[in-house]
Amino acid sequence: MQGEKYYSVRMRSAKEGSHEQGEKHISGGELLSTYNDIKHAVNALLEKGLTHSRGRPDFMQIQFECINDPIKLVNPLQVMTNEVESAGKGQALARKLLEQAGIPRKSIEKAYDQITEYSGIRGAIMLDIHSGERIDDRKEKGVRVSRMDWLDTNFEKWADHCQIPQNPRVKEALVLATKVSEHPATIAELCWSDDPDYITGYVASKKLGYRRITKLKEFGDEQGCRIFFVNGLEDLNSYIHYLEKQPVFVQWEEK
Repeated sequence: MQGEKYYSVRMRSAKEGSHEQGEKHISGGELLSTYNDIKHAVNALLEKGLTHSRGRPDFMQIQFECINDPIKLVNPLQVMTNEVESAGKGQALARKLLEQAGIPRKSIEKAYDQITEYSGIRGAIMLDIHSGERIDDRKEKGVRVSRMDWLDTNFEKWADHCQIPQNPRVKEALVLATKVSEHPATIAELCWSDDPDYITGYVASKKLGYRRITKLKEFGDEQGCRIFFVNGLEDLNSYIHYLEKQPVFVQWEEK
């Protein structure tokens, strides 16, 4: 990996127009690629954007750019799966885990009061753990975490060791959660997909690891959620720059 030049390859797709026109978000994706593998990366993201369960897009943008900053290597968060019987019990568990991660209960409840309002935002929202208020200034765009990946060979080795299915969805989510949790300003993340066919979500933090919860919504629900619970006393501009610009490879090494 050292000495190789890498490129950030990104895709976003929408229905009935572009995102700037306020139309329906369909899919997005992020990969890091060498120059020789860019065609493979573009094709993988193209396939993802064309076959998403949220619908058939009529707008898609795929772009790549050279990465000049040093790539940071981070270990994947430890994964634990929590089986629950219903979305209600899943959400109750999520609240409990957020509190264990260090979020005050009043801020958790304030966040839940705002979830419906923010469900259509394309990226993540940032909430201050002290006030429960939103502190990013990105409006309906949100904060998009970018420039991150996990080499397939290393991911597959990790999955075999941990006896976890080699699911691209798990890989993608764990990469993002690992990068977000690595920054000291992040206290916890709460996430579930806007995919109507996927009801598993997670709470993640450096303290708790990546805690999958098998039901956080009902099948057919297209409302997603991605909230970063942040220590608002940190330098927010530096934090957002890390999320958007710092290149990160997740890399597992057997101990």
